Formats: sequence, structure tokens, C-alpha cells
Amino acid sequence: MDKHERLGNALRGLPVDRPPVWFMRQAGRYMANYRELRTRVSFLELCHTPEIACEVTLQPVERFDPDAAIVFSDILPVLSAIGRDFTMEKGVGPRVPQPVRTEADVRSLVRPDVSEALPWVPKTIEMFRSARPDVPILGFAGAPWTLFCYLVEGQGSKNWLEPKRMLMTAPHLAEQVLGLLADVVGDYLQSQIDAGAAGVQMFDTWAGALSRADYERFALPAAIRAFERVSGAPRIFYSKDLSAILPIAKQTGADVMGIDWRTDMAEARQILGDMPVQGNLDPIALYGPPESIEAKVQDIIRAAGPTGHVFNLGHGVLPTTPIEGVDAMMNAVKAWRWD
Repeated sequence: MDKHERLGNALRGLPVDRPPVWFMRQAGRYMANYRELRTRVSFLELCHTPEIACEVTLQPVERFDPDAAIVFSDILPVLSAIGRDFTMEKGVGPRVPQPVRTEADVRSLVRPDVSEALPWVPKTIEMFRSARPDVPILGFAGAPWTLFCYLVEGQGSKNWLEPKRMLMTAPHLAEQVLGLLADVVGDYLQSQIDAGAAGVQMFDTWAGALSRADYERFALPAAIRAFERVSGAPRIFYSKDLSAILPIAKQTGADVMGIDWRTDMAEARQILGDMPVQGNLDPIALYGPPESIEAKVQDIIRAAGPTGHVFNLGHGVLPTTPIEGVDAMMNAVKAWRWD
């Protein structure tokens, strides 16, 4: 099978010779050539320059030969598009200097044309496809709830007090903002498919911050609304706390479910039925010896079964990950064959 057929079949639940493999954050700080490039350009300059973003997207493709690339970008540019700029501070993380917390703040948000406000990622996808037509590329965006968390909190958080406070004290405002984010996220994902993405992934990283009841009331409708605006390629849903919402996650309308490392693959298969899945090796496993990595990879592949499985990490690769661990994972997946 070529890479397009292998990935396309797995995402659609069709037979494959082996699971296709790519991994979240496969372009990034664990690679020396990325670190060297970042001494010359800022993170936001990288994200906003398709030529450089394409170069970074290509780095792990050339080094590890995965079955798919994922476009290099970040989830937060959507916030700039609706009227809230952000910064990325070394050692601190994202900051939104003007968080949205009042009715006046909500009124100040704008509904953008994503083709004008967010042109970089579709352009990067087009450039990648021209450079490597043999490798499918995936697009992505943050889910409305996760973007809402940063927009309202103004920074990262352990408990997301301000976003959750808005849900409790001003639910009508929260739903208005979530609806806006859903429409923009959906259009943004569609623009990536229109540029040639073979699939798109929506990251609801902070789903686990909510009780299931609150997720079902606020975050789930926004995720559904976003995915309803997307067609033409498989839609992948991912949360690093998926077990908290797994029984209702199919309601998002996703075609494929990304499984985090905390969620048992066999149990996820029982709950999701024949829905294609992606995942779910613990990123810390890549620090172990090759034989341990190989055994863990094989256990996951067996639990997922012969159809409808894309091998991946259960979260993003960490900056200090040894290259040898990534090699061991990739070799183990590529060596597998379904008889």
C-alpha cells in the first residue's frame, strides 16, 4: 500500500496491511534541526510564514518516513482572528492580554472570513503537497471549548476558574462565544481540507476540566456545530482526557476518535464499536529501551484490531524525547503485518 491508501483506508475503517503511523507534535523541539531553526525565527513568525512552516512540517517526514504529516501550526491563531491577539512567552506559555469575561468583551469579538484572517495553514498545506505529493498531510484546529478556555482565562491554568465561572454565572454569554468559535473553527478546518488535507483533527485538550454534564451542555454542542461545517475528508476528534467523555464522544460527529494514553484501547473499542480510532502510546514510553517500546506498540495494535486504526501517541511527543525512542516506535509499527 502507498501512504495515501494506507491512511485513507484506516481512517475509513477499511483493510490495511499494517496500521499507518504518524505522531502528534512530530515536528518540534525534540529534533535538533528544529531547535536550530528556532534560534533564527520566533514561534509566531514560524507559524505565520508558510515557507518556514512547510520546512518544519517536512523535517520529521524526511527523518522518520511516517505515513502522514501534520501541518505545523498552533491552535491559538483562531483567537487573533476573532479579535484577541496572544503572545507565546518562553517558560510561561500562551498569554491573552485582553481576556473575554464581560458582555462588553463578548460584543467586541468579530466574525472573520477565515480565508483572509487565517491564510497561513492552507498555504502551508498546499506547499507541502507540492513538495511531497506522496505523503498525505493532516490539518488541525483547537476545539471551541479548549479555545474558550484560553480566551477567557487569558493564559494556561490547572483549574480553568474563569472559563468555568462564566459557564456558571453567564451561560448565555458562554454559549454565544462558543458558537462563534465553533463557526470559525469549522470554517478553518474546511479551508484546510479545501487546500488538500487528507483529514483534519480537532483538539479538545481541556475536555477533562468539565464534568460530563457540563461538557454535554456547553462543549459538546460547540464541537458538533464545528464539525457540521466540515466535509470532504475524515474528521478526527481528540482529547487528552477522553475517558471523562468517551461514552458521549461519538456525538461530536467525528469520523475517527483519537485515544489518549490514559484510556485503554480495548475498552475504547468496546464503547466505540466499529468507529475508527487513533492512538495511543504513552509519550513517556519513548524514553524506554527499544524492546519495551516494541512490546507496547504491539499490545496497542492487537487491542485496536486489524481495521480502522491509525497508530499514534496518546499525546504529543515531549521536547526531551530521545530520537532513538521515536525510531524504535516507528520501526515496530512498520514491521507489523496483519496476516
